Amino acid sequence: AIAAHAMMKSTRTRVFNGPEIRSPRWKTCLGQNVRHEHMLPIAIIAGGLGTRLAPITETVPKALVPVNGRPFIDYQLERLCSSGVTDIVLCVGYLGEMIEAYLGDGARFGCTIAYSYDGPQRIGTAGAIAKALPQLGSRFLITYGDSYLTCDYRSIAAAFEHSGRPALMTVFRNDGALAPSNVLFRDGRIVAYEKAQPSADMHYIDYGVSAFEDTVFKDIPLDRPTDLGVVFARLIAEEALAGYEVPTRFYEVGTPEGIAEMEAYLRSRPLA
Repeated sequence: AIAAHAMMKSTRTRVFNGPEIRSPRWKTCLGQNVRHEHMLPIAIIAGGLGTRLAPITETVPKALVPVNGRPFIDYQLERLCSSGVTDIVLCVGYLGEMIEAYLGDGARFGCTIAYSYDGPQRIGTAGAIAKALPQLGSRFLITYGDSYLTCDYRSIAAAFEHSGRPALMTVFRNDGALAPSNVLFRDGRIVAYEKAQPSADMHYIDYGVSAFEDTVFKDIPLDRPTDLGVVFARLIAEEALAGYEVPTRFYEVGTPEGIAEMEAYLRSRPLA
C-alpha cells in the first residue's frame, strides 16, 4: 500500500530544473498582475507534528491551523507569490494528505506546487530536503511551514548567486528580543550557529529562509533523521556558509503566542 501511495504521488509531481533563464512574464496573483522574472524554486518544510499547538494539531496539520479565520499557509503562499516565487515544493509528512487536498496544484495562488512525502519513517528536516532534490533542481531556497517572512526573496536569491558559496543563511539582528540570538555573523559569513547553547557574542538569529546547492544534501541518509542544524555546522566548519542580513523581523505560528503576534500584525496591515 505504501509503494502504491508513493507511485500515485510521483505521477502528480513536477520537477523544477533549477535556474534556467526564462523571459519575464505576467502572472495573476490574487487578482493582481505581478511581473515575474525567474526565481529559484523554494522548498517549504511542513512535515512536523506541531506538538506545541496541541490539541488542534492532533487533527489539523500546522500549515492549516487557522490564523484570523484562514489557514496559515494561505498567507505564506500569497507572500511568496507576490514576491515572484512560482515553483514550490512542499515537504510534508504528518497529515500531509490534508495539505495537498487543500492546496492542490497551487494554480489559485498563481504558482505551481509539487509534494514530497517523508514516508513512513521520520527523516528530519535535512532528510526531507534530500528526498525532495529530484523536484528542486540544482539551486533552491528553503523555508519552514510555520514561518511568515516579509523579506525580499529576490535579493536573497541574488546574494546567494553572488556569494560564491554553496549555501547561504539569512539572519536578523535580534539582540535576544524575539528569541535567544544564536548566530555569530561577521563580514558576510556565518562564523558560528548554536541553538542549544548560544554565546554572549551572538547578536543575530537565523531568520527562516536559506539557499543551497543540491550538492550539500547528496550524502544525507534517508534511513534516519538528520536535522538542518547538522548541515549548517558542517558548512560553517568548511567556511562555506554565506550570510545575509534581513532588516525586518519574522513571524511564526509554531506556538499560541506566535499566532497571536501574527494575527496582530495582519490586523495592522489588512492587505498583507
